[in-house]
Order: sequence, then C-alpha cells, then structure tokens
Amino acid sequence: MLSYILRRIGLMIPTLFGIMLITFAIVQFAPGGPVEQVLSKMQGQNEGALSRVTGGSGDLGGGSRGGNAGATGGNSRYRGAQGLSPEFIAKLEKQFGFDKPAPERFAMMLWNYIRFDFGRSYFRDVSVIQLIRERLPVSISLGLWMTLLSYAISIPLGIRKAVKDGERFDRWTSAVVIVGYAVPGFMFGLMLIILFAGGSFYQWFPLRGLTSEGWENFSTWHKVTDYAWHMVLPLTALVIGAFATSTLLTKNSFLDEIRKQYVLTARMKGLSERGVLYGHVFRNAMLIVIAGFPGAFIAAFFTGSLLIETIFSLDGLGELSFRAIVGRDYPVVFATLYIFSLIGLAVNLLSDLIYVWIDPRIDFSARGV
Repeated sequence: MLSYILRRIGLMIPTLFGIMLITFAIVQFAPGGPVEQVLSKMQGQNEGALSRVTGGSGDLGGGSRGGNAGATGGNSRYRGAQGLSPEFIAKLEKQFGFDKPAPERFAMMLWNYIRFDFGRSYFRDVSVIQLIRERLPVSISLGLWMTLLSYAISIPLGIRKAVKDGERFDRWTSAVVIVGYAVPGFMFGLMLIILFAGGSFYQWFPLRGLTSEGWENFSTWHKVTDYAWHMVLPLTALVIGAFATSTLLTKNSFLDEIRKQYVLTARMKGLSERGVLYGHVFRNAMLIVIAGFPGAFIAAFFTGSLLIETIFSLDGLGELSFRAIVGRDYPVVFATLYIFSLIGLAVNLLSDLIYVWIDPRIDFSARGV
C-alpha cells in the first residue's frame, strides 16, 4: 500500500503540471486581459470626462483621437490603446509581468507555486495567499457541513428506501427526492430568503454573512449559536439540492446487493434481516457511495456553493474565483486553480484509502495502479 501511495503522489506532479499548462495556454489567447482591463477603464474615464466637457457629443474630438492613434498606440495589440504612448503600454506590461515570454512566465509561476508563493493580486494590492486565507473558512464551513449533513440524511434514507422498495414510504420519499434533484439549490436559497429572511414573510434568520457584528466579543456559547443561526439558510439550500443524488445512489446500490446470492445464503442460515443488512450488505453497498464522496465534497467546496455564497453574501472561495475570472485577476485565478486541483487529487487518494479501510480485500497496489 505504501508503494501505491507513493506512486499516486508521484502522479499528482504531472497531473498538476498538465492542468496548469492547459489553463495557462488558454489564458494566453483569451481576450480582455489585465492590461486591456486597465486600458478600457482609462478609456471609459477619458470618454466620460470628454462627454461632460462637450455636453455629451460623442463625435467631437473623435477625429483627433483617431488621427493620433497611429502615432500613439494605434499599432498596439491591445484594444483601447488608442491615444496612449507605447512607453505607457510597456510599463503596464511590465507591471503585470507580460514583458517576458510566455514560457518564462509559466516556468516562474511553477517555481513560485511549488514554494506556495502565489504573488499579489493585480487589482487589490494584497497577497493572494491572504485573500485565500480570508475566504477559506467560509468555503470549508459550507462544504464540510453540507457534505456531512447530506450524507447523514441520504445514507439512512437510501437504505430505508431500498428495504421498503415499492411500498408507500418509498413512493412518497421518491417525490421529495425528485423535487430536490430537479430544483437548483440557489432556487431553494431564494425561496428561503423570501420566507424566512425578511423577503416577504418572516425575518427569523440573518441574510448576510456567517457571524453577527461584534462576534469576536461574544462568549463561546454565544459564538456557536450565532454561527449556527447564520448557517441555517445557506446549508438548508445546499443540502436540499445535494442529498437527492446520493440518496438514489445509496438505494440502488443496496438493492443491487440485496438481490445477490450471498444475501439469500445468509438469510437461509437464520441471520436476522438487520444482521444481513448491516453485517453483509452494508460494507459492499457502501463502496460505490464512498466512490462518489470526493466528487460531492469537491463540488460542494469549490463550485456548488458559488451561487449560494452570492445569494447570502458569503465571501468564500467560490465567489473569489468567479470575480477573479471576470476581472482577469490571473494570480488569484491560477492560485485557486492550483489549490483546488491539489486538494482534489488528495481527496481522491483519501477515497482509495477509505476503500481499503472498509473492505481490506481491495488491494490497489497489487493492480499496479
């Protein structure tokens, strides 16, 4: 097993390299980079000032700007560079690190990331690691609690549905599961805000943040209750939208195992139904459920909570990554991608180890994986 773990850790290196290389190559061809972002803002400010001076006439001065473009940036590869000197463009490129060839920039980025040096945000004048450190607790709270709660609900429910397959309990719970599967989590979030966060009916829960103002001065018990109070609505929205898939997966896995020959043999030996279910079926049926755990955790941790973070004004990693992509804040984009990929690979390795812990008959190292 140790050799298998070492091989998997070794495979993480080329995997991370490939992810970063492909993303870096795509970014090179993506329009609207940080230099263009700055130029467009400057152009908008200049046009706004010109409009105020000329009373809103868009044509006045257009000819002079166009005639000047050839001498002052008209040949620039950046849109919005007209009227700006090549020296100024060169300073912007140097500021953002685009004065070096792409291979050199990629090599420098990898060397820094190996040392977990992610640089500074282009537009916030703060280190990227500080931004991630500030947002990480929010994403961990949402992802961890959502995954634990959804599995705590879906596993017992899926087992019960398998045992009661075709009966009334199975039918009416299937209706609940279908609704949870069909309706997106952010729609449940909006509904909860309307009903319970002062939208139109009640104001039982807060709408923003994970803690109240002055939380640092609260007693320990008050901190716990205040945190739980703020987590009720976003977690409810996430869990309702997430438990359906794992419930159906658990049910179908147990149904498949219950119909196998070894279960009939165990019943013929006189074992109780509970003993058969939890002594024999549970271990085999839960393997496929565990296989879906890393994907569920990663989705909840990084992507599934993006809209929920936005709706409930939670400053998490999902919102940080989204805003960085929109704003072309490349240090934040690449740093979050690197961390997300690294954690995802580590969680997949952990999933394999849990496989072996539940069923020692599985031996990945013997397969040469």
